[in-house]
Amino acid sequence: MFDWNDLKYFLAVAHHHSTLAAGRALQVNQSTVQRRLAELERRLGRPLVQRHPTGYRLTEFGEALLPYAQSVAQAVAALEQQLESAQLEAVGVIRVTCPEPLVYRITQTTLLDRFHARYPGLRVEFVMSDKYLDLMKGEADVALRSGDTVDNELVGRKIGDSLWAVYASRKYIERCGQPDGIEALGQHDLVGFDETMANHRAAQWLRDVAPHGRVVARNNSVLGLLYSVKAGVGIAPLPTAIADAEPELVRVLGPIPELARIWRILTRADLRHTPRVSAFFDFMIEEIDTLRPIITG
Repeated sequence: MFDWNDLKYFLAVAHHHSTLAAGRALQVNQSTVQRRLAELERRLGRPLVQRHPTGYRLTEFGEALLPYAQSVAQAVAALEQQLESAQLEAVGVIRVTCPEPLVYRITQTTLLDRFHARYPGLRVEFVMSDKYLDLMKGEADVALRSGDTVDNELVGRKIGDSLWAVYASRKYIERCGQPDGIEALGQHDLVGFDETMANHRAAQWLRDVAPHGRVVARNNSVLGLLYSVKAGVGIAPLPTAIADAEPELVRVLGPIPELARIWRILTRADLRHTPRVSAFFDFMIEEIDTLRPIITG
């Protein structure tokens, strides 16, 4: 029906009986006060003030509306005070677990700068791991995680998609060629995860499609796979978000549908609405448009 912000111009004129004094109180120029007040009157369809030689006076309609406008102003002031109190309570460290490559990509943006500007009392501490840390045991407060989550004690929101494809370096392709299909992976040098990451979906997929493939190097992290593929050691499935950003790598297969998963932000149900975690969780949800290219590519 109308812009709530225009009520403060009405209240200022009602209090000061002058658009010039109202502008000074609101730290805007007089013409802004007059324009916004006129717009409010246009929206309401009736005049709120009348100009007299001694200043502005409220119309009968303006007098009737005044206590309601004052109630709105009091409610807004109470809301602002509550928000300020919540920010003051939001202090301490938030431990966020996620894979190492994601930390690098996040820190290349202004995402954390904006968070710290809003919540100067909070500090983000990354706990980097390609394995799932146990939030229920307190190993971290928040997880940025792709894959299946079956823990009913965790709450979360989808923030994007995790896509994987198979990559090789240009030097490897010059030396050995590239597979013309998934069934040809068994004829190439492969880079895979070691036994500590045997349950990772990429490791399981590679075992399924190339059970007799030549695994020439093993790593315990996605970043290790990336470095090995960049060095020309062999080919491997990698997240598109990080591999597509490497100019020396070529996507030779995929994306692979079997490796696609959802990225989520997760935390414990009992932590979700604490000031510290709630501040970070809600901020990241607000920034989904910034997060999606970081995690999906």
